[in-house]
Amino acid sequence: MRKITNPFVGTDGYNCFGCSPKNSSGLAMDFFLDGEEIISEWKPNPLFAGFKGVLHGGIQAALHDEIASWVVFVFLKTAGYTTDLQVKYLNPVFIEKGILTLRSRLDRMDKNKAYIQTILADGCGKQCSESEAVYFTVPQHIAARTFAYPGIDAFFEKPDQQHN
Repeated sequence: MRKITNPFVGTDGYNCFGCSPKNSSGLAMDFFLDGEEIISEWKPNPLFAGFKGVLHGGIQAALHDEIASWVVFVFLKTAGYTTDLQVKYLNPVFIEKGILTLRSRLDRMDKNKAYIQTILADGCGKQCSESEAVYFTVPQHIAARTFAYPGIDAFFEKPDQQHN
């Protein structure tokens, strides 16, 4: 797995609920590249519980939506916005079971629409929810101007910047 750098950290106005490490109310997700997938391992906070130690379904939806956007950033080398998100809740996500694993991949493209599949598993590896997100993607020059997309190189450390 290869760590994906968050190039938005330190930019004016950046306070994303899903991925900003400085948003104290947010999810602070990190991402990794693993072959054809983006992976995130996320420790659920009891503040995000819905009922009796179960992760709130809206938080699960936010996790699915956020990782899907990173598929667009990294694999499609652009940005866009969510036009549809269908989440299937298969099993409760018990917070005490520990770190969740999300795996997301591009399923297909239809013109400018990216169809992205994500699976969320609990700390025991049990699949708890799955989703299909549809993202409307824009050309890189529009992504740079409208969404501050910095280009694909900004998402990975250069070999001379890596720490051993």
